[in-house]
Amino acid sequence: MKYSYEDLAGMIDHSLLQPFMTDAELKAGCELAKKYNVASVCIKPYAVKDAVKWLAGSDVKVGAVIGFPHGNSTSESKRYETELACNDGAVEIDMVINIGKALSGEWGYVRDDVQAVCDEAHKHGAKVKVIFENDFITDDAVKVKLCEVCAGAGADWVKTSTGYGFGKQADGSYNYKGATEHDLALMRKSSPPTVQVKAAGGVRDLDGLIRVRDLGATRCGASATAAMLDEYRRREASGENGNGKAGKIGAGGY
Repeated sequence: MKYSYEDLAGMIDHSLLQPFMTDAELKAGCELAKKYNVASVCIKPYAVKDAVKWLAGSDVKVGAVIGFPHGNSTSESKRYETELACNDGAVEIDMVINIGKALSGEWGYVRDDVQAVCDEAHKHGAKVKVIFENDFITDDAVKVKLCEVCAGAGADWVKTSTGYGFGKQADGSYNYKGATEHDLALMRKSSPPTVQVKAAGGVRDLDGLIRVRDLGATRCGASATAAMLDEYRRREASGENGNGKAGKIGAGGY
């Protein structure tokens, strides 16, 4: 296989963010994350304290979302959410930028918004992933500028999407891509080595996960964790090299 099991499992932030998930389902998701020894769970803020208990004794980190999913909270609200999450035991924070401010070119606001969360998280020893929601940003120049601003504000990762960025189309339907190869390559090229890249949305199989890593991302938000890693074990056992398929990403949603 091109990468080891540990390489790929160590990329996955197991997503537990669906609004209808019950506490029993959140606990089961944490148990799954422990079983497959992934990097982290990304969980709703109210459940951080429980996740810390459920994951005790494992190497799986607890991450929380902030200003999720639309990024429209005030900067102080995001900072305070971060403080609460870190006090409850979160060691990774996935925050959403103010998308409208970025599209308006109000870069001072965007920088201060991101920095408020980064400063608070870093004070607690936590790391920050900054979510752009690229489905709403059609201009690559804005994405490049966001990478520069986030690096200057202290971000540890830049992240493509929330997994929930569905937009209403001209025909009345709702559509979504999530992580795309183009965006991952652009974000990696536009960020300094100190800032990592996370893919989210549309990575649903092992070949997609491998492709994400090939493009330079070090983390990937996913809910298809078991399917991906079970497929790895199947290929490993059968002697397949895992390099024969192109890998599909950008299909939309977690």
